[in-house]
Amino acid sequence: MEKSVDPFINLAAADWSLQGEGAASWIDCPGRSLAEPSVALLRLRFKIQAQATVTICVSADNRYRLFLDGKPQGRGPERGDPLHWRYESYRLELPPGEHLLLAQTWWLGELAPYAQMSVRPGFLLAETGPLEEVLSTGLAPWEARLFPGREFLPPTLCGGTGARERIDGKLYPWGWETGQGGCWQPAEPLCKGMSATVKNEIPPYWLLTPATLPPMLEEIRTCGRLRHLGAEKDYPLAQQNHLAVEAPAWDALLDGRAALTIGPHSRRCAIIDLEEYRCAYPQLVASGGAGAKISLKWAESLYEGKDRKGDRNQVEGKSFLGEGDEFLPDGGSKRFFTTLWWRAGRYLELDLQTQAEAVTLESFNLLETRYPLKMEGEFASSDSRLEQVVPIALRGLQMCAHETYMDCPYYEQLMYVGDARLEALVTYVLTADTRLVSKALRCFADSRRLSGLTQSRFPSRVTQIIPPFSLWWVSMVHDYFLWRDDPDFVRQLLPAVRGVMEYFRTRLTPRQLMSAPEGWNFVDWTGWKWGVPPKGDFLPSSILNLQFILALSVKAELEEFYGEDALAERDRQQAGKTFGAVWELFWDDKRGLLADDLGKQSFSEHAQVLALLTGLADRQKQAKLAAGLTSEELTRTTIYFTHYLFEVYYQLGRADLFWQRLSLWFGLQEAGFKTTFERPEPCRSDCHGWGSHPLYHFYASLLGIRPQTPGFKSVLVRPLLGSLSWLQGTLPHPKGKIEVRLKREDSNLQASILLPAGVPGVFSWEGKSFALAPGRNHLTVESNS
Repeated sequence: MEKSVDPFINLAAADWSLQGEGAASWIDCPGRSLAEPSVALLRLRFKIQAQATVTICVSADNRYRLFLDGKPQGRGPERGDPLHWRYESYRLELPPGEHLLLAQTWWLGELAPYAQMSVRPGFLLAETGPLEEVLSTGLAPWEARLFPGREFLPPTLCGGTGARERIDGKLYPWGWETGQGGCWQPAEPLCKGMSATVKNEIPPYWLLTPATLPPMLEEIRTCGRLRHLGAEKDYPLAQQNHLAVEAPAWDALLDGRAALTIGPHSRRCAIIDLEEYRCAYPQLVASGGAGAKISLKWAESLYEGKDRKGDRNQVEGKSFLGEGDEFLPDGGSKRFFTTLWWRAGRYLELDLQTQAEAVTLESFNLLETRYPLKMEGEFASSDSRLEQVVPIALRGLQMCAHETYMDCPYYEQLMYVGDARLEALVTYVLTADTRLVSKALRCFADSRRLSGLTQSRFPSRVTQIIPPFSLWWVSMVHDYFLWRDDPDFVRQLLPAVRGVMEYFRTRLTPRQLMSAPEGWNFVDWTGWKWGVPPKGDFLPSSILNLQFILALSVKAELEEFYGEDALAERDRQQAGKTFGAVWELFWDDKRGLLADDLGKQSFSEHAQVLALLTGLADRQKQAKLAAGLTSEELTRTTIYFTHYLFEVYYQLGRADLFWQRLSLWFGLQEAGFKTTFERPEPCRSDCHGWGSHPLYHFYASLLGIRPQTPGFKSVLVRPLLGSLSWLQGTLPHPKGKIEVRLKREDSNLQASILLPAGVPGVFSWEGKSFALAPGRNHLTVESNS
């Protein structure tokens, strides 16, 4: 896939209303019903006389897979919304002779994932050069047919992830990749391809913009190992029912060494441990087995009871509850079964029942897919528990990074602001590639309602508003402003930032408190109902007001940077007024705590944390807040909001408290987790990207590597070593790498710090500061203790 000139702008058009329309048109299969999901094939047979190199731009609704002469070229489109509909560009090398372009497209209607927005079924291919009329849809003689044999079933456990699939081998058009067979007819034209940047007079169709991300990773993985094999589906699992004598043959299938045959009139139910969390397309090749039924379900863990999972490594005495698909062989040879969309989890249940004919499983593997995100730096310390967290946190983020960030790959696959902000922070310390961050910021800006609020999750065909998440989006813009030197992009987001903040200003009361915003005022999965602070649905909440203050403060920095001093002053004045009102109305001097509610019946870490993060408490108030953080009566933050607690521990230099709360992550490996989870037990999601945030803090808090000035143009290194005797790491910077090596020797701290060319910095330790120059710096600092 490659970038190309946008073929849909067409500024040379005589009529201004046509300047945003390209020559190519969207097409579809004639007579296709919009009442139910369907799959279609679209093909173009063409012949060229001479060698040609062409660039084509391709899109579809909902999705496509593209083939040239039977060979896969790519899949897409990159997920977006109808006003910002993506297309991919491919460079094709065409020798002289006959060729076949073939697209498999599908449209799921109301059974689509929540994150899949749509207009109607359609496909588009535009060639940008001399073969425009030979290749482009709407100009060339494309043909279409419906694709039989694939039925879509409503999800059972995972309502947000879209339909399950049932493939009926008797109806399935095997060998369809070559474009043979079937009742083909001329494709139906729909409308011209239209540019999202130029088109006026906009009809209710797609506005096109180039894809911004690289192709998703696709790598073949084996299927782990067999954990239990039964002659029937019998839960909870018991060792005495395990067919141990057959297990070696199953393991040989799973690791790719040999095929496996199941005899006629037989049933086998296999529990397979992938030994890693995977997002993948299953790939099963079967021969024979006419009339057989193969059910393949996925789960993150097996269950001890209705909602408890216990040790994720254990299967004995547990039951499998999962989501998945069905494959029905027709008796043919080497039938290849896969799904249109990937599945997620650690465990598989393969339940196979044969009829009069044996079935041979020729091979079974997984095509793993995700955003190609990797850890480009290094991290190590004298406490091995930290390094045990790294692969779990990294895998948690990777499994939640696809064409957007996601809250979780198993249940929802939606990009929420609260999750995405923390996922973006982790991304900054892992890689210099922030294309996924940029897309997330743009998507939420594009999601805004007339009120000014962003949607809580986007893209999404089901609208949801979480007002506090709109405030976190403002902070997310500020994070990007600090960690990446891209002032033009941040400037483009400023109007949306202002719109968000103006909504919250409309909620101000005469006492300068913000009344409860309209929507789901989620803060954290504590014991609060639906995660909303007490009385936070309808009455002023200290927590929501403090978050408003924090957003005003970071917005003021943005305004000042871009020369809007009056707007910056306006924000700072409002922040001061509202902070004063919060302190007056919510502070409980007897307890030494900020209350969550005006009645002072509820107290939480959340309120104390946000008050400290605003930076508006004077030294006396700050001391009171810091002391209150250790109170036993506070509602504790859970996994998500503990990121903000860690920020305060770093600010206060409380390594002892930081370590105490890291204990939750220290226990993940022993409990069998391969990824970070959503919230304390009983936990719904075993893979939640927001739980990866300790990986950010390993770099930004323990090593203490943070931007000192906007754009990461200078660096602050202020470590939080605690009891560590040594700590080292390498963080990728857009201009190179930052390397920090710290070691205690007697009463001194030895520091070796490498900064990229042109990037100065400051090292801060126990109240002492030292200038850092680009290149290698060696320091010996005497400890105060």
